[in-house]
Amino acid sequence: MNVNTYLASLTQYALDRGLIEPCDRTYVTNQLLQALGLDSFSPEEPAAMPLEEILKGLLDDAVERGVCGEDITSRDLLDTKLMGVLTPLPREVRKKFTELYRESPEAATDWYYRFSQDTDYIRRYRIAKDMRWKTDTEYGELDITINLSKPEKDPKAIAAAKNAPQSGYPKCQLCPENEGYAGRMNHPARQNHRIIPIRIAGADWFLQYSPYVYYNEHCIVFNSRHIPMKIDREAFAKLLDFVTAFPHYFVGSNADLPIVGGSILSHEHFQGGRYCFPMEKAPVEREITFRGYEDVKAGLVKWPMSVIRLDCADKERLIDLADKILKAWRGYSDADAFLFAETEGEPHNTITPIARRRGGDYELDLVLRNNITTEQHPLGVYHPHAELHHIKKENIGLIEVMGLAVLPSRLKGELAALEEAILSGADIAADPVLSKHAPWVAELKARHSFTAENTASILQEEVGRVFAKVLEHAGVYKRTEEGRNAFLRFVDSVNRETARP
Repeated sequence: MNVNTYLASLTQYALDRGLIEPCDRTYVTNQLLQALGLDSFSPEEPAAMPLEEILKGLLDDAVERGVCGEDITSRDLLDTKLMGVLTPLPREVRKKFTELYRESPEAATDWYYRFSQDTDYIRRYRIAKDMRWKTDTEYGELDITINLSKPEKDPKAIAAAKNAPQSGYPKCQLCPENEGYAGRMNHPARQNHRIIPIRIAGADWFLQYSPYVYYNEHCIVFNSRHIPMKIDREAFAKLLDFVTAFPHYFVGSNADLPIVGGSILSHEHFQGGRYCFPMEKAPVEREITFRGYEDVKAGLVKWPMSVIRLDCADKERLIDLADKILKAWRGYSDADAFLFAETEGEPHNTITPIARRRGGDYELDLVLRNNITTEQHPLGVYHPHAELHHIKKENIGLIEVMGLAVLPSRLKGELAALEEAILSGADIAADPVLSKHAPWVAELKARHSFTAENTASILQEEVGRVFAKVLEHAGVYKRTEEGRNAFLRFVDSVNRETARP
């Protein structure tokens, strides 16, 4: 199939998805020719093929002609440029969203989510490669994913990124200046990226979707200004303001301290979407009362991490109580529970908050976090410990806190290799890649009889059980009688504070 057929197929795709109109076709074709370093076009009948195949054909031709590098980063820069040609201008996208929002918030986000996929900002074909399954645990079903949609850079791309000139524009990958940006070897292209302006707590914010979509309608809500993450009273107000505007979505924030925070602490942002996480389904196992807030339903959630759930129809009451809990936690120490608000002037306590609507009420889940480190646990006491690093070593951010594991792509190959090694009786401890799993596999062999039919499913189930332990390690109060008593001591301390005149 020649390049003209691929070009005709791409413009037909854009017409079919409503990205362009028939009168745009010649103009768009000429813009695509320029982007591809071509100066002529012979009209061909478009072929019925997926977008991934169309783009691959155009990129392969560009690589062959020396217009594009063969590495994944160079290819992504060029295909995003091509899709940017087809993507409507921001004013058109914002106008459409606003019109649909008047109909309903749900209609607006339905359209915007589909649009973000049609422009290939969300690459459907890469998301489909992610491995997903559920594991039953004492906390309910946990969601397990192995992320394969974020492409891993090859050595050439890594070297090119290292040698690329450093730039302070955009300041980070969340800044609004990313909209339409051409990208470079060390920063993704965003010509097909469109963001939606919204007002949150009286300030200018933006809404977009994550290009990697770890769950349904995975959105990012970010401040128009490049200012650091901060969990405070205003953060609670912003979260509840968002679910007022978009009641069919949840929204949460990563914590604002290293180790227990997300990967981008330099730009204030939240993550939300339309998905019911395992933590949302988890019941309150012990009701509690905060003095002066008897109208707010409160309780401790049956969850591996330490969660206080608050429900009330009046969001101002929720904000007020959440702020009191946060302030109490920021300064709270309990040596018997190995909890210290600070050591040598470094603060350790913060909260991961999640907001949602439950019927007519507002609901806040406040997850208590602490980032203290020790010689025994240099990556964090309340962080997955070393014996679990063969599965999960990275920070436990908002998404994992709620019960969805985002595991590294290496596990796909390692689990397949482990299955083969277990069935063949190979020495796993002697394998340089698999040896880190050897103690775990030895423990599994003591509990399971492996066969060709069940080995893969057992490994997946046991990965899920490891993730449950990861969350238990991240919990500041352990699920023991001693841990529950310590948790209640903190609740009592909040009540003592609220009782003060």
